[in-house]
Amino acid sequence: MTSLTVTPVDVQWHRSLPIYASAAFLKAEGDEFGWLGGSNDHGEMSCVVPYTILRKAGFRMVRFRSATIPWSGEIGVAEERSFLNSVVGYFRAAGADLILPSGNTAIFRTYPDGASTAPYGTVVKDLSRPEEVLWSEIRKTHRQNIRKAEAAGIEIKCGMDYLDESYMLFSDTMKRSGASFLSYETFKRRVAAFGENVKTFVAVLNGEIQGCMVAPFSEHCAYNCYAGSKRGPARGAMHLLHWEAMRAFRALGVRRFDFQGMRVNPEKGSKQEGIASYKRGFGGSVVEGYSWRYPLRRLKFAAYVFAARLLAGGDLIDQERRASAGR
Repeated sequence: MTSLTVTPVDVQWHRSLPIYASAAFLKAEGDEFGWLGGSNDHGEMSCVVPYTILRKAGFRMVRFRSATIPWSGEIGVAEERSFLNSVVGYFRAAGADLILPSGNTAIFRTYPDGASTAPYGTVVKDLSRPEEVLWSEIRKTHRQNIRKAEAAGIEIKCGMDYLDESYMLFSDTMKRSGASFLSYETFKRRVAAFGENVKTFVAVLNGEIQGCMVAPFSEHCAYNCYAGSKRGPARGAMHLLHWEAMRAFRALGVRRFDFQGMRVNPEKGSKQEGIASYKRGFGGSVVEGYSWRYPLRRLKFAAYVFAARLLAGGDLIDQERRASAGR
């Protein structure tokens, strides 16, 4: 196994990389940001990982915005784990306090020694195949819902002029789940950071928006970043919205569509199981990996865990561990 030397490198984003690795997005997400690169003994860079550092209440917290990105050919899992061990050492030496779970924008194949982990996954649809192949992969009931939505006259429209209405739907969707959504200012800042690499889709019936999605993208992949619907949307509205979004991105030359986040083995009958079933129904590949967090300063890490549990019932790691214990 090759041991990699970890150093900061210039952000060299291009359209064949995840949009979450771009400098504009990283800048919008943290007080400090950048890439760490892993180089071999010959000085050749093998991989990079994009990060941001958040400063809040005396904490310096690292969050990875994309999983490890191979740079000069594929790297093995053992080599990636060694790289992440060195990344942890870099941030400890740099004075960071903890590494936060990365959420659904960064699902890692592995994790560093000593990390707290939770299994996490997503569904990724390969858009490079013919459209009839993509359609044939979709679950029969999903196809029926798409056809019913079309027959009912639901239209899928695309444009950033729907952004404000979409924000209201996202907020309402989260409230129905007992959770809060981003502030309007934070939401607009994040979407603006994508520049031209983001699209807003809405499903409209009789002039009323039934559902919506904001999807950042590059040639590498489009992401189901934010999605929501009205209470009791017309049947098939979201199915049709996702299908037409995939068709639109395929026409732009985007290679993949990522449904961005799915619990692994959710409790039967739970809302999370329903979400996973919906995403799987579009026939993409299920990608399973890990979200993880790491204590760089033990006392501050303990304070973070306590605060997260007090304010939000814990972060993704805590929530998934509770769910696993209950199964």
